Amino acid sequence: MSLALAPHILVVDDDTRLRGLLARYLGEQGFIVATARNAGDARAKLKSLAFDLMVLDVMMPGENGFDLTRALRLESVGVLPLPILLLTAKGETEDRIEGLEAGADDYLMKPFEPRELLLRINAILRRAPKPKADVKTELRLGVWTYDPERNELKSANEIVALTGMEAGLMRVLAEAQGQVLSREILAERSAAGQAINDRTIDVQVTRLRRKIEADPKNPRYLVTVRGEGYSLRPDAE
Repeated sequence: MSLALAPHILVVDDDTRLRGLLARYLGEQGFIVATARNAGDARAKLKSLAFDLMVLDVMMPGENGFDLTRALRLESVGVLPLPILLLTAKGETEDRIEGLEAGADDYLMKPFEPRELLLRINAILRRAPKPKADVKTELRLGVWTYDPERNELKSANEIVALTGMEAGLMRVLAEAQGQVLSREILAERSAAGQAINDRTIDVQVTRLRRKIEADPKNPRYLVTVRGEGYSLRPDAE
């Protein structure tokens, strides 16, 4: 599974140990994985990142998995819904029906074999409708144009290739253009499981600014939002 095509999975579970085990296992299978400890944490991540599927525990304190699924389905009317795989220790038929009626795509009982979870995730992803391709892929950044397919910056008379890490970071920022992304989110989304930290993100941002900004110390396009993170703000058409 290539980095560019790796599905992004959000694992939501209040069990710290299980959450970590699932994140590690799915990461080893080639997915990009983010985690959330409860429904509120999941909602915050959903506002900042685009996910291909959510693995959601049912029995959580506060807003449970059924309630969160129902709410997300109501919020997604008119747009492609996020595929949801529910996890639960409750195996009664009524509970399975409630999960599916809430809008879940599948339902897996705990305990389960990791291989079965992987098979179910892949089956859901194969069935999920794909968004129509956006014809307009390039972004204007002053004299530069960012081409995500070629991972390069180009102007009228110059082409600058990006390193793998720069390209990954730029891709994430471009996908969420105008939004503020924290260092943690940038690390999760751009590194594909690599062990990188806040300092690494800061260094890569500095390098990108040297390539796209006329004045890197006073950035116009790749800006810092104090206390929150970074945002890419291309020229408006």
